[in-house]
Amino acid sequence: MAVGLKAPGKLHPVRGIRLSATHGGIKQNSELKDLVLIEAAAGSNVAAVFTRNRFCAAPVTVARRHLAKIPASRYLLINSGNANAGTGELGIDDALGSCAAVADVANVKLEAVLPFSTGVIAAPLPRQKIIDAVPSLYASLAVDNWLPAAEGIMTTDTLPKAFSSQLVIGENTVSITGISKGSGMIRPDMATMLSYVATDALIETDELQSILRRVVASSFNSITVDGDTSTNDACVLIATGASGQRISIENDEFITALAQVFEQLAQAIIRDAEGATKFIEIEVLQAPDAADAREVADCIAHSPLVKTALFASDPNWGRILAAIGRARVDQLDIETVDLYLGDTCLLRQGLPDPAYTEAMGQAAMDGEEIQIRVNLNLGDAGARIWTSDLSYEYVRINAEYRS
Repeated sequence: MAVGLKAPGKLHPVRGIRLSATHGGIKQNSELKDLVLIEAAAGSNVAAVFTRNRFCAAPVTVARRHLAKIPASRYLLINSGNANAGTGELGIDDALGSCAAVADVANVKLEAVLPFSTGVIAAPLPRQKIIDAVPSLYASLAVDNWLPAAEGIMTTDTLPKAFSSQLVIGENTVSITGISKGSGMIRPDMATMLSYVATDALIETDELQSILRRVVASSFNSITVDGDTSTNDACVLIATGASGQRISIENDEFITALAQVFEQLAQAIIRDAEGATKFIEIEVLQAPDAADAREVADCIAHSPLVKTALFASDPNWGRILAAIGRARVDQLDIETVDLYLGDTCLLRQGLPDPAYTEAMGQAAMDGEEIQIRVNLNLGDAGARIWTSDLSYEYVRINAEYRS
């Protein structure tokens, strides 16, 4: 059951964006949507980041190529239920064929269509089912289909993930709305599993790419469920310009609002992580540099012993201490480390806090949301990431994934 995650609230239409979703026959359950089409108005700019996994899926390869040729992409075609990864040249042909179906019905160039897939790896993409569904997908495009689109990209997600924001800049109202999916195989190395965010702000392509990389770093690249980077990870940011409000990376008000949407989408993945019963924030402070701070945070977040203790609500914080100690931080000095569970101090200057009691640790562990805070007292850098616990249910979901 998702930890503190509710169904999406009000989602603002984004001027210049239309969406549709349907069941195309990829998933066996005919009640589940598995195909999504997103249309960006002519003149929109598109930025994207993709997985760095060398076994990247065919749609990732094709999307990269198409985006390099036509940065002002017009259509995003997304399927769930099949990753089209580990499929070789046949997978490339299937992705191209699916894009061609959209290009034909929309009367745009092939390269103006970006494909995305998520689901089982190394299974052939049911290309003809997608092609057959494209005409009805195109015909049902509408401005208020964000929620169906969020449902259409789900795999093991238990709830659709979508957030929206509006702000007034000058005399213009600017909207930001986004969707994401992901529950397992989560340790992004660029973005999230799949995420699509759109705004009607006017942002030039180069500026848009820079903005995307900035907000991804503090959101989708700051989450981990199980330490596994997917073959299909992709995050897309579309700026239609329909509001007429020009935005640059120097506009703090807009960047803050955009970053909040990205952060909410990223946190939603952790709250809905496979089998999760806990939402954990890990913050490392006063590290020598940002890389060292992230190394310590990752060691804690990826420790099966820490994660199972969190699942059991067991204040066995020696596991956290051990994870910190094995971090590859050359300057790490155990005699300067402070460790907290929430507001409860466990370790002060490398030694157990005299005021600590087991009851205090238990109280901190009993909550659904837990903060682990580490102060290295070695510098000015920091890092913050979000993760989940490791439960019996996580094992069952992944053991039965193809059943």
